[in-house]
Amino acid sequence: MKPRKKKKRQLRQAFARLLQRLAPPRSGVAEFSGPLRSVAILAQEKLGDCVLLTPLVRNLRRAFPDLDIHIIAFSRASASFFRNDPEVTAVHLAKKQPRRYFREVLAREFDLLFNTKDHPSTHFLLQSALIRARFKVGHKNPFHEGLYDRLLDLEFHSHMAGKNCALLPLLGVAADTEACRPSLPAMPLSQELTAFLGKIEADAPIGINISAGEPNRMWMEAKWQALLERFPGERFVVLSGPEDMDAKRRLEQSCPNVIASPSTRNLYEASRIVAKLRLLVTPDTSMVHVASSTGTPVAGLYREAPQDISRFGPYAIPFEIVISPTGEVSGIEPDEVASALTRLTARIIGKKA
Repeated sequence: MKPRKKKKRQLRQAFARLLQRLAPPRSGVAEFSGPLRSVAILAQEKLGDCVLLTPLVRNLRRAFPDLDIHIIAFSRASASFFRNDPEVTAVHLAKKQPRRYFREVLAREFDLLFNTKDHPSTHFLLQSALIRARFKVGHKNPFHEGLYDRLLDLEFHSHMAGKNCALLPLLGVAADTEACRPSLPAMPLSQELTAFLGKIEADAPIGINISAGEPNRMWMEAKWQALLERFPGERFVVLSGPEDMDAKRRLEQSCPNVIASPSTRNLYEASRIVAKLRLLVTPDTSMVHVASSTGTPVAGLYREAPQDISRFGPYAIPFEIVISPTGEVSGIEPDEVASALTRLTARIIGKKA
């Protein structure tokens, strides 16, 4: 571990130990009882994390139609995502607008608080302590002991969609695999995208997502082009974020088997395209969870990090995983991805036969 990361981890752990000494102890094994009128959910920061939290929100709303569901967000991205979710009552950005946050969150008491992180986080532990709640729930971790009324005990490598939904049985709500499938809040579609979806309805093309949230998860444009050239008889759609739009357009212009597609304004628009695909090839990013929400098979490009696959990989869909030998996705060769794509296609055909 790098010295800077080690230092940050040590500081988080020291803060957790301080809270454990100062806060009134909670047992970690209590059963929830009494009315459930309001819940505060501490939402993780990245868009992919938000997608994996949607099944919990959806199932809470179905089980408790009058429940006030408050999302405590720690990034503008997660706040924006949940503000578009009609199942959510209110979204509060913890690090901004302190007066408003005090008035709307800290000055009231919730029936239930849920910390979705299963490892010590300074901001999440601080808000767990500051927010008043009759019953507090977290995931089992030595640095969470004594701070929560109930600690959910799931194996570390359990998928985060299931870990989020582990709150539901505590409230008497069943949560099988399908119930924990991610979803995306519906948003308006552009006319251009609506027309494009009709155009590819019968084609069932293959999708490639060329964007990733971190540089070490990116696959180079030349390798994407080499992959496309290996399947001249297939039809492809290229998906990308705004920062990779130029690369998307170059691939559309240089590869005759690529169908030019409009840019997408948000994850929901991207999900509508993904729902029409036969399968999606993508680096380890939020598009994996978008594909899980639509039931679209995935060929995923990953670094050598087992927890990235077990905890944040494809959920309840057919998939093939290609792992880089170098620690960066860029170390994967086109032939490896082409082989995974071929295997996944054969599995899909075999399943339909």
